[in-house]
Amino acid sequence: MTDSKPYIRVAAGLIIDTRGRLLLGQRPEGKAWPGWWEFPGGKIEAGETVEQALVRELDEELGIRATRVYPWVVYVHEYPKTIVELAFCQVTAWEGEPHGRESQALDWVDPWEIRLDESEHPIGPGGGSLLPAAAPPLRWLRLPTRYRLSRIGQPGRLSGWLAELRQELLRGLKLVQFREPDWNGDPASLREAFSATLSLCRQHGARCLVNSAHPVAWWSEADGVQLRAADAARVLQDDTRPPGWLGVSAHTPADIECARQLQADFVVLGHVLKTDTHPGLQALGWDRFRALADAAGRPVFAIGGQSLDTLEAARLHGAHGIAAIRGQLVS
Repeated sequence: MTDSKPYIRVAAGLIIDTRGRLLLGQRPEGKAWPGWWEFPGGKIEAGETVEQALVRELDEELGIRATRVYPWVVYVHEYPKTIVELAFCQVTAWEGEPHGRESQALDWVDPWEIRLDESEHPIGPGGGSLLPAAAPPLRWLRLPTRYRLSRIGQPGRLSGWLAELRQELLRGLKLVQFREPDWNGDPASLREAFSATLSLCRQHGARCLVNSAHPVAWWSEADGVQLRAADAARVLQDDTRPPGWLGVSAHTPADIECARQLQADFVVLGHVLKTDTHPGLQALGWDRFRALADAAGRPVFAIGGQSLDTLEAARLHGAHGIAAIRGQLVS
């Protein structure tokens, strides 16, 4: 990026109603990029938090008072004349009815119906284009918010795992990771467990990623790969990004930077809270989690002591969602 360009910090709101629709605003004449669609928001003033700035901007632009704001992803986009740091937030509750206080057109859209094409700008209402920085968050919105990790352990537990997984899939689980680094069985039984898990996920329209602890030959069979931090560093050095969805496990700023350079689709960050599986390791805590998540530039799942009971706290500290081996992830 060019240091001579102005660097602008912006709070941007993905306003989502109870039907899952997303509110877009059209930039009026007289402003840069007139006629293009964008997420409401504006510059963060000195002394403001992201959330404070967004609440103020939504009042000024739309005449609403945001009452539930979740910090989400901090993303930097370079435009021809400026560099913009966009602090995206999800807004799910507000007071008042949104209306264009700056004479801008507004439209509620189904984010799944917006065309995303790598070679073009996202196509929004009426065939109009969305600002270039809108494409990444629209893709991120399609990423599930609950991430189940397997912990089968041995062949005798496979049937029980599949029965539990089936119930979660029936209740809406859409993202699973096959992760069995301590498998107590022969390679053939491990392969059977992987194949059965993958097959069950696909029967229910869920994605199944495979952990990088398992053979590279399996990676292309799954819907993506979850790289352990040490494996991510090796993959980056080899300059060979795995196929499909890519998640990176992170614990430190160096791990976060590795995920950024690999252009990972998401990060799994932890452990956030104390867990029985890591009794001797210090937990990050929510404040440290928020700081690292802000640096990731992509969705971050909180892991470590997570369940539906911690989902609200996770989202208030910048998590896209939660990941867990144990703990209830679907209601």
